[in-house]
Amino acid sequence: MHKSWSLNEYVVLILRFVLILILFSISRLTFFWFNADLFREISFVGFLNLLIGGLRFDISALLYVNSLFLLFSLFPLKIKFKSWYQKGLRILFLVTNGIALAGNVADTIYYRFTLKRTTASVFEQFSNEENMGALWVRFIFDYWYATLVWIAFMFLLGYVYNRIKPQPALKTFGWRYWGLSILIMALVGGLSVGGMRGGFRHSTRPINISNAAKYVERPEQVAIVLNTPFSIFRTLGKTAFKPVHFFEDQELSKIYSPVYQPEQSASGSNIEQDRPNVVLIILESFGREHIGAFNRDLEGGSYEGFTPFLDSLIEQSWAFDHAYANGRKSIDALPSVIASVPSLVQPYIVSEYSTNKINGLAGLLSRIGYETAFYHGAPNGSMGFHAFTKMAGYDAYKGKTEYNNDEDFDGMWGIWDEPFFQFFAKDMGQLQEPFFTTLFSVSSHHPFAVPEQYVDTFPKGPLPLHEVMGYSDMALRKFFETASATDWFDNTLFIITADHCTIPFHDEYKTPVEGFAIPLVFYKPGDIDARMDSGLAQQTDIMPTVLSYIDYPYPYIAFGNDLLSQSEDERFVVNYINESYQFLYNNYAVYFNGEEVTEVYDLMNDPLQENNIIGKTDFKDARRLFKAYLQQYVTRMINDDMTVN
Repeated sequence: MHKSWSLNEYVVLILRFVLILILFSISRLTFFWFNADLFREISFVGFLNLLIGGLRFDISALLYVNSLFLLFSLFPLKIKFKSWYQKGLRILFLVTNGIALAGNVADTIYYRFTLKRTTASVFEQFSNEENMGALWVRFIFDYWYATLVWIAFMFLLGYVYNRIKPQPALKTFGWRYWGLSILIMALVGGLSVGGMRGGFRHSTRPINISNAAKYVERPEQVAIVLNTPFSIFRTLGKTAFKPVHFFEDQELSKIYSPVYQPEQSASGSNIEQDRPNVVLIILESFGREHIGAFNRDLEGGSYEGFTPFLDSLIEQSWAFDHAYANGRKSIDALPSVIASVPSLVQPYIVSEYSTNKINGLAGLLSRIGYETAFYHGAPNGSMGFHAFTKMAGYDAYKGKTEYNNDEDFDGMWGIWDEPFFQFFAKDMGQLQEPFFTTLFSVSSHHPFAVPEQYVDTFPKGPLPLHEVMGYSDMALRKFFETASATDWFDNTLFIITADHCTIPFHDEYKTPVEGFAIPLVFYKPGDIDARMDSGLAQQTDIMPTVLSYIDYPYPYIAFGNDLLSQSEDERFVVNYINESYQFLYNNYAVYFNGEEVTEVYDLMNDPLQENNIIGKTDFKDARRLFKAYLQQYVTRMINDDMTVN
């Protein structure tokens, strides 16, 4: 017989968890070894970073997998040391972790077919297969070497498990044992919640698939950082896109195509000179309702809003008083604004498609000599922005860590806007021109506080947001004052928008359409004519419009409109609300449930959307355009076809 060791029950629990964690790391190495030819060169330091980053996702996945095992192992009961109870724990441990390891091993092979980790959509993908049993048997035999790897994992798992036996932490089972057990259960419970979330910071969302990009040098390396159980857990319950087929390919591309083919060629042009810098500013929760320049007729013409500086800038800019966000959350906004990828059905950043290749504005501009950087005053990693900006092609991410002065931390979300905006203005002076930078503000967010020295400085208004909007507007004014004194200012295109709007106050903004209303402003000193554009615009329009403005010479994919070249009657807006697609086109709001139109509103004559006029007017053109748009989007998302090769 093999010798076994009896150890403190809690030590045994730790050792068993460490064992499966080690096996997950080995499975990651196995995954890489089998698929090394599919990954571009990885530096030694970069590879170590992948392995270290992978531990975070492994811990999260294994805490989910072993939640029942941990619970039953920690019960403060004497009975848990009985032979039959321990056998039950052993079966539970081996079965749950065996399935998890099988997922990792299966992806070692399956990755070559999909070039991404398996997600929960795999269940739907194969739900209609009638011969799954035969397929699994074939898989096991055809890829026998992967099967052997899994068997080796299970042998090692079972062997080590059997060699270590738990014994009570105390010799007696009195009140001291109960007290200790309850304390340990509470401690493990708290640590497990943090481990499942990927951290304990209250302002950070639970880690998702896209967060793996934080640890990579190139987008395809995300698959190395992730593990399959985590990818499945994080996409369970998420609505996967189902393929749609409204038109044949030839007809589809005639109705709508997201592929932009610039007429200008790069050959013979001076790519690195004579192009403007581009500065994109995304203001947290700056709904269009609260900006006076966009609402001259509101409250009988007496409405002033809460952003006096932005109002003055709008008077000198090309601005849109019918611009809309493509989502209602910050994580919806970033893909829409910087990659022209709307978050339909679910936020793209947390969807199963978040590791798809995309042509982000930063990556495209890098191709023609731009230096790029993303600035966000929140703790690095917040909202998954750090990871996504890597996928979008930014050269650098500069957040709270790079700011490096916690005295300006607001105690909740990040660095106050005023000092961080100044950091932004000054840091850009270190970049090589032309540059493309993006700033995402943080202060205009719940709990809507302003720095102590500015209490009672700005109008409070009827909503708590209004006072802090005044503060952020002041920070924006001081940013422009600093920037205007720099050498790069006059050769810079500024775009100002918002991530989403917030709670409305006026009835005019309480409709499904105006629930997405945001500002959109293009400003370039001495170049862009000041005008208010009443045509439709959306966040996804920003990328193609910027690329058109700078005469970008290469083809790319964007699910938005080029506002410079497309007429007002060609523009449209797409977003998703209440399980329905909202499509704005030619002064109408059309609602589509994925199969048919359910509601139609005449926004010119019925801005409050009170009268559904479906059946009273022919919306054939709108239906065809949206169906083509949706088919292009869904098909390309499913097939990972979001870039031009």
